[in-house]
Amino acid sequence: MSPPLASRIALVTGASRGIGYATARALAHAGAHIIAVARTQGGLEELDDEIRKDGGSATLVPLSLTDFDGIARLGAALHERHGKLDILVGNAGVPGPSSPLGHIELKTFIDVMAVNVSANFQLIRCMEPLLKISDAGRAVFITSGAAHKAKAYLGPYAASKAALETLARVWAHETERTPLRVNLFSPGPIRTRMRAAVFPGEDPMTLETPEQVAEFIVPMCSPEWTETGKLYDYKSRTLREFRTPA
Repeated sequence: MSPPLASRIALVTGASRGIGYATARALAHAGAHIIAVARTQGGLEELDDEIRKDGGSATLVPLSLTDFDGIARLGAALHERHGKLDILVGNAGVPGPSSPLGHIELKTFIDVMAVNVSANFQLIRCMEPLLKISDAGRAVFITSGAAHKAKAYLGPYAASKAALETLARVWAHETERTPLRVNLFSPGPIRTRMRAAVFPGEDPMTLETPEQVAEFIVPMCSPEWTETGKLYDYKSRTLREFRTPA
């Protein structure tokens, strides 16, 4: 029997570590060819080694997501090589500073928005035509409860995730009459390097792992997943509407 995602092409951003790394491995294990995007060459090579050990395949793309022209070139290269894209996992993100808003430099705020919002906007622009060529294009963006809790001292990160959710909500509306499905995934507190940087006093062994999270992201990338415009909350294991009523 063929793996469930055999012949599918999956682009995963932030694939060199954490949730992106685990999701790329899980998608490859399910049969997808992985387009692994990250800034860290060493992490990508480690991912490639693990995917190959599992019998899978990957294309490594060392790329900063703030290189918006580079994202456009990647879309053109995927069209030339594969003629389509089946899965987009927009995982890459930066936490930004933990500081009162009035103490944050404008450039720092812009830098957070560039990675967490503008890069995903550019991915939508450049990958939508390829996803629409697929018989069952699937897009999943990794969000955070910070978008709604608006806790003190995490302003740039919270604002960026709220903006990302709005982008995904708009895209889901625009594509709901097509085979493309657009959804959000909120992992909650997970044992990642980024989490440790924001909450250094937290015991990481009390948190679930990226590998556990990836098990729930993979089904959202399959042709059998028919929901669109939804947010899956990993902590509560619930799927809920995130679209505003028409």
